[in-house]
Amino acid sequence: MSEPAIETHRLGFAYPDGTRALEAVDLSIDTGGRVAIIGQNGSGKSTLVRHFDGLLRATEGTVNVNGEPVGGRHVADLARAVGIAFQNPDRQIFAASVVREVGFGPRNLGVSGDDLDLRVDAALAAVGLEESRAANPYDLGYSQRKLLGLASILAMRTPIVVLDEPTTGQDARGVARVRAIVDALTEMGRTVIAISHDMRFVAENFPRVVVMRAGRIVLDGSPNDVFAEASWPMLASTFVHPPLAARIGVRMGLGSTPTEASLIEAARRAAGQS
Repeated sequence: MSEPAIETHRLGFAYPDGTRALEAVDLSIDTGGRVAIIGQNGSGKSTLVRHFDGLLRATEGTVNVNGEPVGGRHVADLARAVGIAFQNPDRQIFAASVVREVGFGPRNLGVSGDDLDLRVDAALAAVGLEESRAANPYDLGYSQRKLLGLASILAMRTPIVVLDEPTTGQDARGVARVRAIVDALTEMGRTVIAISHDMRFVAENFPRVVVMRAGRIVLDGSPNDVFAEASWPMLASTFVHPPLAARIGVRMGLGSTPTEASLIEAARRAAGQS
């Protein structure tokens, strides 16, 4: 049996000013798993995932990546295992052209020549930016810069991919692209972790949902369990609202993750009875 992709034990973290951001976080994510982390701003989501690539170091407890302690491993070493697409792409983008931006990460990992070109081309195609390869990143709109940040991580081909608010600023086509990318990563056996406030995206695309509040994990389960009516008070305590489909599904007796077909059929039955 393979080691978990990510494992934390009693992980705690305090910022230099003394602010406690994580408290005794125990989390295990299987290799090839697909997990969404949700919770209000300040609940510890981003702080948690920044321990996975060494950008932050534990105050207490331990963090293992692919079975090895993060400990004193360099960020450059961890970059081969964990790629994080930041919530704000402007904190990630710095190159003068789209193609150089996407090629920076794999080039730093020692990738060159035809292999580098293939990675860059594939990443740009995945996010729909093939025609913008020569553009200055800051000439792109916000939603395209988000996709560029994602392409930069895809080109590195890390076994673990973390997406911080990947659907922010995206229209329906952009969300569909992100969904397709998540599916493709899963098919390749890579581990996908997403932080998101988009509950519909979470419910429809992630079989496991972790809910954080005040630096602790307060719920951890399937969307069916996490968005069930019994969990609504806990979700409300961290200012998370179940997706509309979950609320309608519960009221119509279809469960918290109803299919579109079941909702349509229930609506037709209700209309027939009126």
